[in-house]
Amino acid sequence: MTEVRRVAKQSGMILARDITMTRAMRVPMLLAGILAAGNARAQDVDPATGDIVVLGRGLDLPPGTPAYGSVTINRQRLENDASGRVEDVLLDVAGFQQFRRSDSRSANPSAQGATLRALGGNASSRTLVLLDGVPIADPFFGYIPFNAVIPSRLGGIRVTRGGGSGPFGAGAVAGTIEMTSASRADLPTSSGQALYGSRNAQTVSATVAPSVGSGFVALSGQFERGDGFQTTPEDQRTPATVPARYRDWSTGLRAVAPLGPDTEVQFRGLVFGDNRTLRFKGADSSSSGEDASIRLISHGRWQVDALAYVQARNFANTVISSSSFALTLDQRNTPSTGIGGKIELRPPVGGDHVLRVGGDVRLADGQLFEDAYGAVITRRNAGGNTSVAGLFVEDNWTLGRLVLTGGARVDHWTITDGFFRQRSAAGALTTDTAFPSRDGTEATGRAGALLKLGAVDLRLAGYTGFRLPTLNELYRPFTVFPVTTQANANLSPERLRGVEGGIDARPLPGMTLSLTGFYNRLGDAIANLTISPILRRRGNVNAIVAKGVEASFDWRRGAFDLSASYAFSDSKVDAPGMAFNGLIPAQSPRQSASATLAWQPRSGLLASLTARHVGRQYEDDLQTDVLRAATTVDAFVKLPVRKGVAVIARAENVLDETVVTRNQAGSMDLGTPRTVWIGVRFGA
Repeated sequence: MTEVRRVAKQSGMILARDITMTRAMRVPMLLAGILAAGNARAQDVDPATGDIVVLGRGLDLPPGTPAYGSVTINRQRLENDASGRVEDVLLDVAGFQQFRRSDSRSANPSAQGATLRALGGNASSRTLVLLDGVPIADPFFGYIPFNAVIPSRLGGIRVTRGGGSGPFGAGAVAGTIEMTSASRADLPTSSGQALYGSRNAQTVSATVAPSVGSGFVALSGQFERGDGFQTTPEDQRTPATVPARYRDWSTGLRAVAPLGPDTEVQFRGLVFGDNRTLRFKGADSSSSGEDASIRLISHGRWQVDALAYVQARNFANTVISSSSFALTLDQRNTPSTGIGGKIELRPPVGGDHVLRVGGDVRLADGQLFEDAYGAVITRRNAGGNTSVAGLFVEDNWTLGRLVLTGGARVDHWTITDGFFRQRSAAGALTTDTAFPSRDGTEATGRAGALLKLGAVDLRLAGYTGFRLPTLNELYRPFTVFPVTTQANANLSPERLRGVEGGIDARPLPGMTLSLTGFYNRLGDAIANLTISPILRRRGNVNAIVAKGVEASFDWRRGAFDLSASYAFSDSKVDAPGMAFNGLIPAQSPRQSASATLAWQPRSGLLASLTARHVGRQYEDDLQTDVLRAATTVDAFVKLPVRKGVAVIARAENVLDETVVTRNQAGSMDLGTPRTVWIGVRFGA
């Protein structure tokens, strides 16, 4: 694996972070244009227009996929949410949570990990998040750059709760979120929107998606900024307290070109930047990234899905003292790189079977550079490398109304070159620690059954999985005043075992009901363990055990669509002999729910109301600081004024509910208050 990393670096892949936006986009656009113009054979025909459309999709879902239960969010829902943010739309799936209740305007980026089923609060994602088959979590931190994922660029999202196998299955201990880019059929030749909101907030986005030969290119961009709201309660504000200002942008390119009657190549590039201010003047954070991937899809007799990707990310953050309001920590640079790829083959084994075999690899390297200010200034540098390489096989066997599915993975992981160095302000080396390299092999798998009984489907599934600690968890300490959390270079991988069963019913035309019961046990769960009132340390606990039920409902009748989701999780920490044994994991609500009522008559008008509830949860592992329950209501209206042009009105948190996102010894942060938007959309 070391040799693979060395060759990749020598080939220039690690230099992706130094490529400018113009150079990064020019070459793939030219390449895709040449490929598309020179190959006019592979085609899908739009029956309405007769246009040739290359969909840019992956392979079809295997027939056993529904055995594991899932929720699908369609493109219309993604485009028409009150906040216009992917992480908020994902709250339609009850049980989805980030480390904190804040969205990507007012959260620290490094805290935006995604998880499901109340498996414990963790800033690193316990859910595998894919975009067009590519893992998008930050290589160092494991958080998801939600601000760079624009809803209008997506065709849909599929959320599967529970452990995963198959490609990139390592890391899917709480579930998988699969995002797919919008296809040519989804995209007008040109589209965009501009909105103005409360507190001088502005959002401008645009996409051009011309056909090129028998393929297409989609180039999109978004810029947004806002003066922000006060995250600090009024009675806790000081002269240094400021609103949570934000400013971010992203530019994305996707090109799809046919190479033959059943084969196409897909390229995706993304460049983004983000800046936020949190709580105090000078408490600024920034993140940036340059991602690129190329994917080959073949729908022929031997089906193939092969991809390769590279990510170059960076993060910086300054910490301001809550007592002196002086700079105490400057996390000035955290460069990291992710490189990976996969190949999946589906050989022709007969109409009753869909066999999947393949392998994947993920490499991550990164380090932090930070300066701590106090009586003595110290300069710290820490980091390391991780890798996961796996082989997988899965079969789906259709026996009339019964579909059986089962798969297994074997992964080899490494944690290497870990170090921590500390110097004085004059440059003298005071600490130089090299951590021992480690490696291991994990065998995981899953199996399920789906029985189709007319209007009712019964499903049963069991699975295992694992997640490697991130470089952030291993090597980076952090401070959220007044609490400092230490890293732990000796963390073990997390290991999941789970079972679930459910029923999907369609009792009436347009109506679907789903109910799932589950039991998940996350062994060696990584948590922030309380050492003292102002000190925590990352560590493995024996297990987090979560059991509960999930329900969803959707009913479409005429112009109305009512959808709802509910999750109850009885989640407990299993840590014999420790003070938090038997307690609820930090940042894990027992109940969450969401419901949306939409009305869309033939005139093209769209109006919707969304209510969301999150139950009480605890800030820490000892259950001393409570985040009280909160219920919010959002509203959205789209009013067409002429063909292809509509006025948009949005309102977040209409009832101005107080949402507490952090509570450490009474020091609180708040979530988004009532926010109103007005704007115009074209091309839709």
